[in-house]
Amino acid sequence: MADLFAPAAPTPPFVLPAAPGYDVSWNKDRNGFDVTVPGGAFFYAEHFFSKAWSDRMFAYLQENDSADWRTIDWRKVSAEALGQIGFTNVRWKQDSMKLYGKDIPLPRLTAWYGDPGAAYTYSGIKSEPNPWTDGLLHIKDRIEDASGSTFNCVLLNWYRDGKDSLSWHADDEKELGVDPVIASANFGATRDFQLRRNSDHAEKITIPLQHGTLLLMRGELQRHWKHAVPKRATVDGSRFNMTFRTIYGVIPASGS
Repeated sequence: MADLFAPAAPTPPFVLPAAPGYDVSWNKDRNGFDVTVPGGAFFYAEHFFSKAWSDRMFAYLQENDSADWRTIDWRKVSAEALGQIGFTNVRWKQDSMKLYGKDIPLPRLTAWYGDPGAAYTYSGIKSEPNPWTDGLLHIKDRIEDASGSTFNCVLLNWYRDGKDSLSWHADDEKELGVDPVIASANFGATRDFQLRRNSDHAEKITIPLQHGTLLLMRGELQRHWKHAVPKRATVDGSRFNMTFRTIYGVIPASGS
């Protein structure tokens, strides 16, 4: 007989399409939701990182030798001025992509870290890895313990406010191998993360990525779905996203 006084299973803060192939269940051991969709799967843990640890990481990612990260308006800092700031823990940069022969700044700041040799190319931009920091390794180790997957690199995206965004794409570059596992850790302002099915663009899932949220994409998701972070005019604060992944053909670094 069911326990009438047992607490009800949590419900996810997002809605799945009412169609065959979609399912969500609460994973009490991992304190998150296991989600299956047609042609893929993902795991969502709303508060994977504690608030105290998330707050510390939010500061860690902005600490520098010349500006007060608590009060500065990063939107007003030019790419040239950004390059003059000595960030303590992360080497942030403003990348640009070629569009119709012009250099167009990406609508976000980025950084790339990983094992030696874990170079990555996307949108025509090739990034050589910075060496791991203790803070990034701590996050990586926690996610690896929870997911059973291993990673040798991470792309960091800094969305300075709601004007920064990420257009529709899939993490399907050949160096990531077939059906890669992508782990997304998030700190700061809540932003919508959208998934769109390739075969039906009207079929979307909007997932709030909050302060301390972990999203783990797996299975054939990168084959059959694309994802994006749309602009949100009402968001004023910074949001940091780290997507851990594996570049194949890289000799593992000791201690990583």
